Amino acid sequence: MIITKETNIRKDASGKKLIVTRDFDAPVEKVWRAWTESSLLDNWWAPRPWRAQTKSLAFKEGGRWLYAMVGPDGTRMCCRVDFQTIQLQKNFTALSSFCDENGMDTGTAPAMEWKVEFKSAGTATMIMVEISFDSEADLQKIVEMGFKEGFTMALGNLDEILDTELH
Repeated sequence: MIITKETNIRKDASGKKLIVTRDFDAPVEKVWRAWTESSLLDNWWAPRPWRAQTKSLAFKEGGRWLYAMVGPDGTRMCCRVDFQTIQLQKNFTALSSFCDENGMDTGTAPAMEWKVEFKSAGTATMIMVEISFDSEADLQKIVEMGFKEGFTMALGNLDEILDTELH
């Protein structure tokens, strides 16, 4: 497998899904840990100069990740991720939404259904993220909020974590 380390984000034909693919030069066990352990997530999830700050994480079916993306000026955007299904080191599904500090949905942005798949290719890993929305307008709102640029930056941060903290 040729590792490109390029984030590819495209809309599917329905216009209600974003498909993200990305290769990492690390085995699936390490990439999985980076997506499922708060101490690692906090180091890459937010696009710089923002940072992620986990309030709580229970990575299990029916569990929840409550975190804030914190801006350089202290601005906080809280998010909630409810885990639905988990197949260890293969995939997980979750519903994410913006919320208040206590995890209550604020309705400030559309909810997103995530399916994250991890595929091993020897010493490399390919992820495919499918993010579904209720409507094309909801997808468009997330894109206008800078999702593509922000998620591309965050996945670049993940490369650094895999090279330094999980080498």
